[in-house]
Amino acid sequence: MGERFLKLMMDILSQPAVLIALISFIGLVMQKKPASEIVKGTTKSFLGFLVIAAGAGILVGSLEPFGKMFQEAFNVNGVVPNNEAIVAMALTEYGSATALIMFFGMLANILVARFTPFKYIFLTGHHTLYMACMLAIILVVSGLKGVSLVVVGSIALGLIMAIFPAIAQPFMRKIVGNDSVGFGHFSTLGYALSGVVGKVVGKGSKSTEEIKFPKGLGFLRDSSVTIALTMAVLYVVIALFAGPSYVETELSNGTHYLVFSVIQAVTFAAGVFVILSGVRLVLAEIVPAFKGISNKLVPNSKPALDCPVVFPYAPNAVLIGFFCSFLGGIVGMAILGIAGAVIILPGVVPHFFTGATAGVFGNATGGIRGATIGSFANGLLITFLPVFLMPVLGDLGFANTTFSDSDFGAAGILLGNAANYFGSIGVTILVIGAALISVAFGFKQKPKDQNKEIQA
Repeated sequence: MGERFLKLMMDILSQPAVLIALISFIGLVMQKKPASEIVKGTTKSFLGFLVIAAGAGILVGSLEPFGKMFQEAFNVNGVVPNNEAIVAMALTEYGSATALIMFFGMLANILVARFTPFKYIFLTGHHTLYMACMLAIILVVSGLKGVSLVVVGSIALGLIMAIFPAIAQPFMRKIVGNDSVGFGHFSTLGYALSGVVGKVVGKGSKSTEEIKFPKGLGFLRDSSVTIALTMAVLYVVIALFAGPSYVETELSNGTHYLVFSVIQAVTFAAGVFVILSGVRLVLAEIVPAFKGISNKLVPNSKPALDCPVVFPYAPNAVLIGFFCSFLGGIVGMAILGIAGAVIILPGVVPHFFTGATAGVFGNATGGIRGATIGSFANGLLITFLPVFLMPVLGDLGFANTTFSDSDFGAAGILLGNAANYFGSIGVTILVIGAALISVAFGFKQKPKDQNKEIQA
C-alpha cells in the first residue's frame, strides 16, 4: 500500500500539467473565486500544459531521426546526454529515494521561498524529478542512507529549485518586460552565460525579431514558415550525407529519404507552433491564479515555469539558438576527441531546448550577436560539463548516457566532489550550511528588499 501511494505521489508531482492545474486550483480557491472561475482556470491551465507537452512530443519525435542520421553520416560514437534515459536507468535502483527526495524537496522549496530572498516556486515537475534522481544517486554513493539521505537530499533540492530561478530572473525581466513570472528549467547556467555573453558582444546589435527580409521574401517574417524551410534544408543536407539506403531502411520505413526529411522538418515546425500556443494559454491562467498562493503562503513569490515559456518572445532567436548551440556541441565534441577525453555527442533534443532558450536570453541582452554567440557558448558548456559529472555518478557514470543540462552538471559536480573528498559528513555540512546562510540572509534583508533578485 505504501509503495502504491509513493508511486501515485511521484506520478502526480512529476507531471507538469497536473502540478500546474493543482497550483491553479489552490491559488483560485485562496482568492475565493466563484466555482465557475475555479473550474475554468484549473482546466485551462491543465489543458495549456498538455498542449505544450504535445508540442514537445512532436518536436522530440521529429528530432530523433535527425540525431540518428547525424551519427550515421559522420560515423561518430560516444556518450549521448539525455535526462530521460539516465533517469529511466537510475529509477530501478534509486526509485524510492528519488520519490521521497522529490516530495519533501518540493515542500522544502516552499519553505526556502518563504524564509529566504529566493522567492520562486519551481513548477517544472519533470525537471524536479530528474534533479531529485541525480541527488539520490550522488548522496547514496557518498554513503548517506535512510532519514539522513532524504533530509539532506530534500534540503538540497529545495535550495536548487529556488536559487537557479533567482539567477535567471534579471534576464527574464528583460525578456518578459515585468516580474510576473520566473524561470524553472535546470540549464540556467547556460542561459545566464548566454545572457552575459550577449551583454558583452551585442552592443548595437538589433534584435533577432527585427531581421528584415527583401520584399519578395516577406513570407519569411512568419516564424513558422522560416522554421519549416530552414529545418527542411538542414534535414535534407544531413539525409544526403547519411545516404538514401540508411534512411529508407532504418528510419523512413521505405518512404523516399528526401520526402521523409521534408516531412520531419515541417513536423518540427508544427511542434514549435503547438508549443507557442500552449505557452500563451498557460500564461493567461497560471499568473493570475498564482496570486492566491503568493499573497497567502509565500508573499512576493513567483511561479518558475519551463523553458518554452520564453519562446513566444523571440521565435527567430529560438531557431538561431538551436543551430548555434548544436554547432557549439560539434566543436566541443571535436575538442574532446583531440584531447583524448570521453566523447560527448551533441544530443539534438537537449541542444534544441537549451539552445533555443539560450538564444532568447542572448537576444534579450545582445540582439543577433548575443543570440548566436551566447547559444554557441551554451553548446560548449553542456558538452564539457557532462565529462566532469560522469565520474561522480558511481556505476551509472559508466553508462552510455548522462544528464544533459548545465545545472545538473554544476550541482552534481559540486556535491559529488564534496562527497569524494569529505564523505557523507562533508556533503551534509555543505547543504545544511547553504540553507542556514540563505535563511540568515533572508532575515537580514529589510521587508522592502524582499523582492530583489540576484543582479545580472
